[in-house]
Amino acid sequence: MIPEPRTIAAPKAMTFDRLLEKIRYEGAYPTRERAEEALNAVLGGLGAQITGEERVAFAAALPREAARVFTAEAPGIDPAPAARFVDDLAARTGGTAATARWDAGTVLAAVATLMDPALVTRVIDSLPPGYALLFGRAQLTTAARTQLGAAA
Repeated sequence: MIPEPRTIAAPKAMTFDRLLEKIRYEGAYPTRERAEEALNAVLGGLGAQITGEERVAFAAALPREAARVFTAEAPGIDPAPAARFVDDLAARTGGTAATARWDAGTVLAAVATLMDPALVTRVIDSLPPGYALLFGRAQLTTAARTQLGAAA
Protein backbone atom coordinates (compact mmCIF):
# COMPACT_ATOMS: atom_id res chain seq x y z
CA MET A 1 0.00 0.00 0.00
CA ILE A 2 1.37 3.40 -0.98
CA PRO A 3 1.12 5.96 1.84
CA GLU A 4 -0.79 9.15 1.14
CA PRO A 5 1.45 12.16 0.56
CA ARG A 6 1.44 14.63 3.41
CA THR A 7 -0.15 17.87 2.49
CA ILE A 8 0.04 21.07 4.44
CA ALA A 9 -2.77 23.53 4.08
CA ALA A 10 -1.84 27.18 3.73
CA PRO A 11 -1.67 28.78 7.16
CA LYS A 12 -4.46 31.08 8.19
CA ALA A 13 -3.40 34.67 7.72
CA MET A 14 -2.69 36.18 11.11
CA THR A 15 -0.25 38.91 11.85
CA PHE A 16 2.14 38.77 14.76
CA ASP A 17 0.25 41.62 16.44
CA ARG A 18 -3.07 39.78 16.15
CA LEU A 19 -1.48 36.60 17.51
CA LEU A 20 -0.16 38.55 20.50
CA GLU A 21 -3.58 40.06 21.11
CA LYS A 22 -5.15 36.58 20.95
CA ILE A 23 -2.60 35.29 23.47
CA ARG A 24 -3.08 38.36 25.68
CA TYR A 25 -6.86 37.94 25.69
CA GLU A 26 -6.98 34.16 26.11
CA GLY A 27 -4.20 34.12 28.69
CA ALA A 28 -5.62 37.10 30.59
CA TYR A 29 -2.21 38.77 30.49
CA PRO A 30 -2.23 42.37 31.73
CA THR A 31 -0.09 43.75 28.90
CA ARG A 32 0.98 43.00 25.35
CA GLU A 33 4.56 42.80 26.61
CA ARG A 34 3.65 40.02 29.05
CA ALA A 35 1.91 38.10 26.24
CA GLU A 36 5.02 38.50 24.08
CA GLU A 37 7.24 37.25 26.91
CA ALA A 38 5.08 34.13 27.18
CA LEU A 39 5.13 33.59 23.41
CA ASN A 40 8.92 34.00 23.24
CA ALA A 41 9.58 31.65 26.15
CA VAL A 42 7.19 28.93 24.97
CA LEU A 43 8.08 28.99 21.26
CA GLY A 44 11.78 29.28 22.05
CA GLY A 45 11.58 26.18 24.22
CA LEU A 46 9.37 24.29 21.80
CA GLY A 47 11.77 25.01 18.94
CA ALA A 48 14.32 22.86 20.74
CA GLN A 49 11.85 19.94 20.83
CA ILE A 50 10.62 19.58 17.25
CA THR A 51 12.69 18.30 14.34
CA GLY A 52 12.39 17.40 10.68
CA GLU A 53 9.42 18.00 8.44
CA GLU A 54 7.19 18.95 11.37
CA ARG A 55 9.62 21.70 12.46
CA VAL A 56 9.67 23.22 8.97
CA ALA A 57 5.87 23.08 8.60
CA PHE A 58 5.27 24.44 12.11
CA ALA A 59 7.59 27.40 11.49
CA ALA A 60 5.98 28.08 8.11
CA ALA A 61 2.53 28.32 9.72
CA LEU A 62 3.64 31.00 12.19
CA PRO A 63 3.88 34.74 11.56
CA ARG A 64 7.47 35.62 10.58
CA GLU A 65 8.39 37.12 13.97
CA ALA A 66 7.13 34.06 15.85
CA ALA A 67 8.86 31.71 13.40
CA ARG A 68 12.18 33.44 14.13
CA VAL A 69 11.73 32.80 17.85
CA PHE A 70 10.73 29.18 17.21
CA THR A 71 13.74 28.45 14.97
CA ALA A 72 16.32 30.42 16.98
CA GLU A 73 17.39 27.40 19.02
CA ALA A 74 18.60 24.24 17.33
CA PRO A 75 16.57 21.16 18.23
CA GLY A 76 18.02 18.54 20.52
CA ILE A 77 18.35 14.87 19.72
CA ASP A 78 15.50 13.70 21.95
CA PRO A 79 12.54 15.90 22.88
CA ALA A 80 11.96 16.44 26.58
CA PRO A 81 8.91 14.91 28.23
CA ALA A 82 6.11 17.48 28.60
CA ALA A 83 6.59 17.75 32.38
CA ARG A 84 10.28 18.56 31.92
CA PHE A 85 9.42 21.06 29.15
CA VAL A 86 7.15 22.86 31.64
CA ASP A 87 9.75 22.68 34.43
CA ASP A 88 12.43 24.06 32.09
CA LEU A 89 10.06 26.83 31.01
CA ALA A 90 9.45 27.74 34.67
CA ALA A 91 13.19 27.81 35.34
CA ARG A 92 13.90 30.02 32.29
CA THR A 93 11.15 32.49 33.13
CA GLY A 94 11.57 32.50 36.90
CA GLY A 95 7.95 31.41 37.31
CA THR A 96 6.25 28.47 38.92
CA ALA A 97 5.27 25.21 37.27
CA ALA A 98 1.64 26.41 37.34
CA THR A 99 2.40 29.67 35.52
CA ALA A 100 4.61 27.82 33.04
CA ARG A 101 1.78 25.37 32.28
CA TRP A 102 -0.57 28.33 31.84
CA ASP A 103 1.85 30.09 29.49
CA ALA A 104 2.51 26.94 27.47
CA GLY A 105 -1.17 26.07 27.19
CA THR A 106 -2.19 29.59 26.22
CA VAL A 107 0.51 30.06 23.60
CA LEU A 108 0.32 26.58 22.07
CA ALA A 109 -3.47 26.59 21.86
CA ALA A 110 -3.32 30.00 20.15
CA VAL A 111 -0.67 29.01 17.60
CA ALA A 112 -2.48 25.72 16.93
CA THR A 113 -5.41 27.73 15.56
CA LEU A 114 -3.08 28.99 12.82
CA MET A 115 -2.29 25.51 11.59
CA ASP A 116 -3.88 22.68 9.74
CA PRO A 117 -5.20 20.33 12.47
CA ALA A 118 -3.38 17.44 10.78
CA LEU A 119 -0.08 19.29 11.25
CA VAL A 120 -0.82 19.84 14.93
CA THR A 121 -1.57 16.13 15.26
CA ARG A 122 1.72 15.23 13.54
CA VAL A 123 3.66 17.59 15.83
CA ILE A 124 2.00 16.15 18.93
CA ASP A 125 2.66 12.62 17.69
CA SER A 126 6.35 13.47 17.22
CA LEU A 127 6.66 14.53 20.87
CA PRO A 128 6.56 12.49 24.08
CA PRO A 129 3.16 12.03 25.80
CA GLY A 130 1.72 15.05 27.57
CA TYR A 131 2.14 17.72 24.89
CA ALA A 132 -1.40 17.26 23.55
CA LEU A 133 -2.79 18.81 26.71
CA LEU A 134 -0.51 21.81 26.25
CA PHE A 135 -1.99 22.25 22.76
CA GLY A 136 -5.50 22.12 24.22
CA ARG A 137 -6.22 18.58 23.03
CA ALA A 138 -6.88 15.28 24.70
CA GLN A 139 -3.96 12.85 24.69
CA LEU A 140 -5.27 9.93 22.65
CA THR A 141 -3.58 6.56 22.71
CA THR A 142 -2.85 4.72 19.48
CA ALA A 143 -5.77 2.35 20.18
CA ALA A 144 -8.16 5.27 20.68
CA ARG A 145 -6.96 6.91 17.44
CA THR A 146 -7.52 3.65 15.59
CA GLN A 147 -11.07 3.35 16.98
CA LEU A 148 -11.85 6.97 16.08
CA GLY A 149 -10.50 6.44 12.57
CA ALA A 150 -12.62 3.32 12.12
CA ALA A 151 -15.74 5.15 13.31
CA ALA A 152 -15.29 7.98 10.81
